Amino acid sequence: MIQKRKIISKKAIMGNLATMLVFFLTIGNAKVYAFQNVMQSQETSFKEFKGKILDSDSKKPLVFATLALENSNISTISNTEGEFALKIPTDVTEGSILVSFLGYGSKSIPLSQMNEKGNKIMLKVSITELSEVNIEVPKNAEVLVRETLKKKGENYFDDPTLMTAFYRETIKKRRRNVSLSEAVVNIYKTPYNTSRRDAVQLFKARKSTDYNRLDTLALKLQGGPFNALFIDVMKYPEYIFSEESISNYDYRFDGSTRVNGKLIYIVEFEQREDLSVPLYQGKLFIDAENKILTSAIYSLNITDRNEASRMFVRKKPKNASVWPTEVAYRVDYREKNNKWYYGYSNVLLEFKINWDKRLFNSVYSMTCEMAVTDWKKNNLGSFPKGKDRIKSSIILSDEAIGFADPDFWGSHNIIEPEKSIESAIKKIQKQLKRAKPNGAAAGR
Repeated sequence: MIQKRKIISKKAIMGNLATMLVFFLTIGNAKVYAFQNVMQSQETSFKEFKGKILDSDSKKPLVFATLALENSNISTISNTEGEFALKIPTDVTEGSILVSFLGYGSKSIPLSQMNEKGNKIMLKVSITELSEVNIEVPKNAEVLVRETLKKKGENYFDDPTLMTAFYRETIKKRRRNVSLSEAVVNIYKTPYNTSRRDAVQLFKARKSTDYNRLDTLALKLQGGPFNALFIDVMKYPEYIFSEESISNYDYRFDGSTRVNGKLIYIVEFEQREDLSVPLYQGKLFIDAENKILTSAIYSLNITDRNEASRMFVRKKPKNASVWPTEVAYRVDYREKNNKWYYGYSNVLLEFKINWDKRLFNSVYSMTCEMAVTDWKKNNLGSFPKGKDRIKSSIILSDEAIGFADPDFWGSHNIIEPEKSIESAIKKIQKQLKRAKPNGAAAGR
């Protein structure tokens, strides 16, 4: 048993290090903003539709709801305030927007009924009784999870795919934004039935960091888009459900729901009580009929803060103790022509810094999220050369440039900024405008 626990511990640490690494570098107090022009690609003209997605009864915002132009691969998601912005090429004059959210009935809205601003889309909760369907409920939740993982080759994309995705990472001190980085990336997605890893190419990025708010620390997140990409459980099961680790959890059914009219089993899992190493706990949402993972929401079981600190903290000052208080993950999949693919993922890391000879702790949160906004088959199986790929060790805040142009993203679909992020962006732009001589436009 001792030997087994050593192996599990090593795998758990390697898995987490592969998905997120945090750097703490001691620096002097200085306010640093890095801005530079970016070569702009030719943008196609587009129409933009903005609005909010709400629960029809409670009127509460629905977070991470999907909006997609039907019969296309164009899509986006709502932010943590339920707000969305969807850009559609102007040459698309007909069609409908499909709005879907886990546990709710989907809604198809003709483009002709969408306004440029102020759209309020109400979704109704979908209540399912198992007696309504002729699908036998599995007796063993773990068997269902194993079968789902085995069927990834037939249920998920089996062709090379080139995806366009929007990525954002933020660092907050309590509720105040201190660092913001955003990027559009190209993901060279390999088939789910192969072990070949995906490649990522940086297309466009921008960032801003205010080190005055960071307690003489520059917090940096290593991994960039790979942090979000490796949460694709079906492509990278080795980080949580490898052949060796899948039996380290207890599984049970936790009811059912619907997504896009499909019956979904909810499987809850948590690490076995006899294991002391930090593993995971959460919920898997599995298509009842075809055994397809449609979503996963899970978190790291932080039972030993020193062990958790070793997982996520690469470097820190000697006069500070640093440990995560929450590490949470989410991944959502989408369907096209009866095949599923990675659509969105989110990673949240909250942690505390205990300073020697200081009365109060510092509390920080780091969030990274990525949403696929368009894709096409990579029929030639092209792959970027090594020099053109970003590495999984990338620190986006060191690579990104520019933040001056309010129309920076052009026709690219992005996740609508939350109010706090939007406010931070406006402050950055005002500072840039004041810094330019004679009121010259920044970044032009």
